[in-house]
Amino acid sequence: MDTLPALLKGLIIGLSIAAPVGPIGLLCIRRTLAEGPAHGFASGLGAATADAVYGAIAGFGVALVTDALMGGQVALKLFGGLMLLYFGWTTLRARPAERPAEAKGGAGLAGAYASTFLLTLANPATILSFAAVFGGLGVASGANDSTTVAAVLVAGVFVGSAMWWFALSASVGAFRQRVTPAAMLWINRASGAVLGGFGVAALASLL
Repeated sequence: MDTLPALLKGLIIGLSIAAPVGPIGLLCIRRTLAEGPAHGFASGLGAATADAVYGAIAGFGVALVTDALMGGQVALKLFGGLMLLYFGWTTLRARPAERPAEAKGGAGLAGAYASTFLLTLANPATILSFAAVFGGLGVASGANDSTTVAAVLVAGVFVGSAMWWFALSASVGAFRQRVTPAAMLWINRASGAVLGGFGVAALASLL
């Protein structure tokens, strides 16, 4: 596989993985409305980075890391479920300001990035999806050009995912000033309930 087709396929994979609206997408939208597009995009970049990490593990065939992560699914699901419950509770209780908050600077952006990075890493089953996709694309460990192709695919996955998060945060941010405090209160309540539901589902899957 040439590097250019690999890059294009990586872009498509990254977009398709990021686009479905799940807990990360909900956090991105809510943070964009509450804190601004920069915080929403930073949240999305955290998820994109975690996707790239898992894509690299699958693409380069790091068997020991994969086995360790898959073997620790219980602990990771517990961690992810508790994080979602925490985000749900804090979002549910959040009181909207009279106007959208201004950017809080590097520390706030770093926190937004780190939280979604850890939350996405708490789903090690993602490795299986990447392994299946990479296998279907013919990226096999040991092939002469497998390292280069896998690297380009992973880069494409990250860029494609980042493109989606940028588009989402920018589009939601365009309507940010029109969201009233009353509407933001209901958005917080609905988002908190849904995030909490994701957390409960994650914990229930351990039973």
